[in-house]
Amino acid sequence: MSLTPLEQSKWAIEAVGLAQSFGPVTALRDITLHIAQQQCIAVVGQNGAGKSTLIRILSTLIRPSSGHARVAGYDVQQQASDVRRSVGFAAHQPMLYADLSAAENLRFYGRMYAVPALEERIQELVARVELTARRDDPVRTLSRGMQQRLTIIRSLLHNPPILLFDEPYTGLDHRAAGILNDLLQQLLAEGHTLLLTTHDLHWASQVADEMLILWRGRVVHQASVAGAAPQDLQDMYQRYAGGPQ
Repeated sequence: MSLTPLEQSKWAIEAVGLAQSFGPVTALRDITLHIAQQQCIAVVGQNGAGKSTLIRILSTLIRPSSGHARVAGYDVQQQASDVRRSVGFAAHQPMLYADLSAAENLRFYGRMYAVPALEERIQELVARVELTARRDDPVRTLSRGMQQRLTIIRSLLHNPPILLFDEPYTGLDHRAAGILNDLLQQLLAEGHTLLLTTHDLHWASQVADEMLILWRGRVVHQASVAGAAPQDLQDMYQRYAGGPQ
């Protein structure tokens, strides 16, 4: 049996010299990173640091101005459709169909990916984020936190090996954030790789292996955060997120 590109690759996600400009504005500058399989990286930084731009390039939503990147062994520009099949992407805006129920939203996207045993998969996922009781309610009646949880499990329908989450804690109360973290820890244990952007150091530190700090589109610091005290992480962020020292 032949190996998949991900199985042949040393890295789940890799980028070399990645840059992105929007007219006169440079959003990313010479980003190079290598993320191993089953690793969780939290990308942090102030608003405008380039976090969302990076994750949108890796999810093939936008093309980089220069440099190259591979996700799950596929080139994000030359093999975009293969990347999309290998990635679960969740934006900080839910982008759900408000008049459809939670289950109908999942069913719609599941059919797009030809997910086998779709109804069983939907049942499993809504249970994992404690939405079973609301699965048949219109999305517009769900709280912001519930919609965010639904967005997360929508990205998991096709069981992708790579997960890219942009501000997944947005709109979640303490309990919902705890549910999300439990799910992320389970997904990492199951063999997924996770890259997430966030402002929430408290929750991210519980799942991340490393923290990558961006400032004006550049990586200014990357360090292990496993087992680090919350105050140490906050000190690290305060030291680097405002620019090189």
